[in-house]
Amino acid sequence: MVKRELIDAFVGLGANLGDSRRQLESAIVSLTHLQHTLLVARSSFYRSAPFEADGPDYVNAVVHIQTRLNACELLAASQNIENLSGRVRPYPNAPRTLDIDLLLYGAGTIQSKELQVPHPRMRERAFVLMPLREIAPHLVSASEILKVSDQAIWPL
Repeated sequence: MVKRELIDAFVGLGANLGDSRRQLESAIVSLTHLQHTLLVARSSFYRSAPFEADGPDYVNAVVHIQTRLNACELLAASQNIENLSGRVRPYPNAPRTLDIDLLLYGAGTIQSKELQVPHPRMRERAFVLMPLREIAPHLVSASEILKVSDQAIWPL
């Protein structure tokens, strides 16, 4: 078996039902326990108002991992972690116990029915850009931050 190279991936996490901080902590631990995956950095937690959704405020974070999993394997593992947290999908943008989004996977672009990378709306959301800038400032420009400056977000 050929050993795959480590790929840098950035993963966004959010929750607004139950103990959101605990859900994110648990999800981060679960991500770092995935086979062939290492935690490089994790952002602080941020509280944000729901964006194009309703429900209570969210707790959000971004993690930088290195993994030998391919993007589809990482997506499947992330969805399994969501399901184990009690995630249900009754309607689009419904409140959730846990949401895990693959934001970036290496320098590549993926366009499939199951997965789009870079995440198609990540540059429009302060709850992604602020924690991403914290751990990877080279990936977020000042003009991008300015474009989302009207979105309510607070460090926790």
